[in-house]
Amino acid sequence: MTVPTTQAGTPASILDTPGLDPEETMSRDELEVLQLRRLQHTVAYAYDRVPLYRRKYDDAGIHPNDLRELSDLGNFPFTTKEDLRAEYPFGMFAVPQNEVARIHASSGTTGRPTVVGYTQQDLADWAKLVARCFRASGIRPGMKVHNAYGYGLFTGGLGAHAGAEALGCTVIPMSGGQTERQIQLIQDFQPDAILATPTYLLTIADAMTHMGIDPTSTSLKYAVLGAEPWTQEMRHELEVTMNIKACDIYGLSEVMGPGVAGESVETQDGSHIWEDHFRPEIIDPFNPLAGKENVLGDGEHGELVFTSLTKEALPIIRYRTKDLTRLLPGTARPAHRRMGRITGRSDDMIILRGVNMFPSQIEEIALRIPELSPHFQLELTRPEGQRMDQLTVRIERRESVTLELGATAGHSLREQIKIHVGSSCTVDVVDPGTLARSNGKLRRIYDLRSGS
Repeated sequence: MTVPTTQAGTPASILDTPGLDPEETMSRDELEVLQLRRLQHTVAYAYDRVPLYRRKYDDAGIHPNDLRELSDLGNFPFTTKEDLRAEYPFGMFAVPQNEVARIHASSGTTGRPTVVGYTQQDLADWAKLVARCFRASGIRPGMKVHNAYGYGLFTGGLGAHAGAEALGCTVIPMSGGQTERQIQLIQDFQPDAILATPTYLLTIADAMTHMGIDPTSTSLKYAVLGAEPWTQEMRHELEVTMNIKACDIYGLSEVMGPGVAGESVETQDGSHIWEDHFRPEIIDPFNPLAGKENVLGDGEHGELVFTSLTKEALPIIRYRTKDLTRLLPGTARPAHRRMGRITGRSDDMIILRGVNMFPSQIEEIALRIPELSPHFQLELTRPEGQRMDQLTVRIERRESVTLELGATAGHSLREQIKIHVGSSCTVDVVDPGTLARSNGKLRRIYDLRSGS
């Protein structure tokens, strides 16, 4: 039987999913008309209400009235994390304090935290978009959802919680950590879906195995995973290990939190950006200048930049995310463009003997070698008296793999990195359970060079 499709090749049944927002089924032309209207309002709103934007625009000799078409956005200055830190704590807010319903903040581990605020309308929009992501990923009203994202100032836990409730789900607000307790509640409460970072879900699966529990035997059917880059190979690992369908969700606190984009369970081909609320661009990450000529076309790899279209408390204009990806045509939601897999962050890039590499590249190669596990760390050193940096990949062999087979697999990994990445490294295959496990976001890179 032939499945009917839309003009974009999407199965028509996807767009017939009950409960879709009207904006999900718009045509691209209709969506861009809405984007332009909302973009013009947001740029003027930010100029009038946020001193930083007034200064930036005036210094650049540009005015909100200069935005006459969508491409004109490329002429406006960027916003960076450093801008938000300089305006700490509330300098970026566009509304009076008594209209701010909630405040979130980054951890601030590398400097002042970035502080973001939400009005009641912002919170409603946020919950709606997270619910949209969950519905696209296969979660339905009435399902039980185990939330293993961290609660608190981090946007993941509360953002995911509100979205699941808005969808009509029963939420189990477990938060991160306490892995054995997580497993107990999964067994006792029988949730249909789990929300977590991919590396923490891997930690849960490993812990189940060590406790004598078959990870494929749980009630879980769906996982919505985000907050860190992950590869198709990691998706396959988790889906096979836990007998689930795993979909991506994307967001960052400066733009909103989780829910900026979400992946469809039917296509699993990248997260659709909800372009009725956000305007994405791709730029050259190494070009600090604004300008239309520095905006890359769809399909070209570069740094993802976002402008909010509906935020009240903290409008964000051309925010440089440092996430490296590309924009692709929509499929499951044809009018909304997709993000390609995030290959890394520009600030996570390792430059080794003139070659650029990212942890996700190592993960992709390692998971193609059956004897090696997804647990690895990258250590950067500079041996005394040497001018060149050294990369050591420390990776665990799988439980059933002998020391000898593990050593052979490590040799293969070293060769494959040399072939596909273009740089030499040392591979240290270690025993299962040796490396630190994720309790949320996992640290992959350890810079052990003196003075770093």
